[in-house]
Amino acid sequence: MTYLRWLAALAAVVVALVVQVSLFPHLAWHGIVPNLCLLVVVAAALTVEAPFALVLGFVAGLTLDLAPPADHVAGRWALALTIAAFLAARVRQDQKPSAMAVVGTVAAASFVATSLFALSGIVLDDPGSSVGGLLEVVLVAVVWDVLLTPFVLPPLMRLFARLSPQWATT
Repeated sequence: MTYLRWLAALAAVVVALVVQVSLFPHLAWHGIVPNLCLLVVVAAALTVEAPFALVLGFVAGLTLDLAPPADHVAGRWALALTIAAFLAARVRQDQKPSAMAVVGTVAAASFVATSLFALSGIVLDDPGSSVGGLLEVVLVAVVWDVLLTPFVLPPLMRLFARLSPQWATT
């Protein structure tokens, strides 16, 4: 069952990544797109054990770092999604989260991950990062992720629950 869960999680990350870098740039607002990889990681963190979600966050972040058109230092999204997975896993508390808790968790994880990514760009002197655009990027990213939550998280949480019945909280 563990291999099947990893296969499903990696497939979800790949599908999310392909949609995020190929389809969503056409729907971007000021170049800001929803972070579907973050939503996959949060779904895992809210449904299964924390170590799985942390490793999935790192793997999803690293694939996001390396996927074209990556124009930043590799590792920034890996760090951001790992921290987001940790925070989302802390919300779970071994009980089924309510719909409001799920949306709140996505908003908090999106805020933290996007802020961490943007701030690490400023610290690393990334030419695409600026203090002036930081607030807009974070707010738009949070809105995008929250808007997609009702469509993305329920099926992913059901999938993870079926593949990990001993850990599932949904």
